[in-house]
Amino acid sequence: MAPRASWKGYLKLSLVSCSVSMFPATTTADRIHFNILNRATGNRVRYEVVDAETGEPVEKDDRVKGYAVAGKNYVLLEDDELDQVALESTHTLDIESFVDRAEVDGLFLDESHYLVPGDDVGLEAFAVIRKAMEKENLVGLARVVLHRRERLLMLQPRGRGLLATALRYRNEVRDESDYLDDIPNTRVPGDMLDLAVHILKSKVGTFAPDTFEDRYETALKKLIAAKRAGKELPSAPEPKESNVIDLMEALRRSVKGGASSRKEASGASRSPAKPARKAAARKTAARKTARKKMKRAS
Repeated sequence: MAPRASWKGYLKLSLVSCSVSMFPATTTADRIHFNILNRATGNRVRYEVVDAETGEPVEKDDRVKGYAVAGKNYVLLEDDELDQVALESTHTLDIESFVDRAEVDGLFLDESHYLVPGDDVGLEAFAVIRKAMEKENLVGLARVVLHRRERLLMLQPRGRGLLATALRYRNEVRDESDYLDDIPNTRVPGDMLDLAVHILKSKVGTFAPDTFEDRYETALKKLIAAKRAGKELPSAPEPKESNVIDLMEALRRSVKGGASSRKEASGASRSPAKPARKAAARKTAARKTARKKMKRAS
């Protein structure tokens, strides 16, 4: 059964507009969810909204939104008053500008939605807007009110429809300099970099979401199945300890391990990492010889 539209309205580009519907592009419905139970009775626990001072339950009709201004003073806002904050973006997705997709920093991307035509009348207008964006390889920036908050959306062609990705506002993204500027500028020796690059190249593949398993979710299912069947509970794997202190040695072992794995898989008789290891060994030997000469000279 298809999910219900999370928003319905109009997509507008200059004087061209069409009816559209928006649907969540992602879901967490398949995740395992837990209920909180009373250990003594086995009954589910129900949470109540209570007055912070009196501890008495507050009925739904008595609940009202408030904005704190000073101490315990609040500005109360009724639902109908909030609805009066009329914005065109409440019912209209007006594309304000177009930019190159590469200009949009991934840090600003939030949840995504599928945008589809809302009726047959607007099919042609919807197709024209999507095709024009696809031809020029541009994404559109538009605003829409979702859950009583105006969100900035990035619209890009996807299949026969559009993908609308919510963007965070600038004040919602923390300044990277507060975290990254204190990292020392570390010089990386060339031979270490060569080995690291070799390891990266040996693991190059394609992004295939179907190959990634939620291992925690799988472990939870096994745990639940074992408890239901009254079997011994699966134990967590012991964390692997690493005694490697020398970074160069760790890189060499990584290259050797990767080469061995490929050799076993392909039946090859020669390790493809051998030239890289020989080159690294020569450089290391040269450095040791240079250090010895410096000691003798001093």
